[in-house]
Amino acid sequence: MTTYGDDATIRRILTATGGTWAVVGLSDNPERAAYRVAAKLQRIGKRVVPVHPKAEAVHGERGFASLAEIPFAVDVVNVFVNSALAGGIADQAVAIGAKAVWFQLGVIDEAAYARTRDAGLLMVMDRSAGREIPRMGLI
Repeated sequence: MTTYGDDATIRRILTATGGTWAVVGLSDNPERAAYRVAAKLQRIGKRVVPVHPKAEAVHGERGFASLAEIPFAVDVVNVFVNSALAGGIADQAVAIGAKAVWFQLGVIDEAAYARTRDAGLLMVMDRSAGREIPRMGLI
């Protein structure tokens, strides 16, 4: 099994990249993993910005239809979309000046992983931020 993100990178993204996380695919559906992970991110002090075509407000934060519409700096882009769409999201994260990209469990695009890292961003792929937060002892 290939690992796309070592413990040092995971810890750095979770603790040292800044506090604003755009969560792509986050809706107000509490049954979805993105909803639960976003709540966990808020519990460790992150500002969670929903990015979803419906631009719904979630967890008290205004939603945006795309990363390009967010009018403030985003530190980390957390991706909960189909792997076929993830590479485009990673490219958008680079374009908006994010510091890191996190592809959630099951989201895999090896070319996007390489492009994003080559652009100088921290990158984790096919890992659950929701599982990594307690594993790193953050809650």
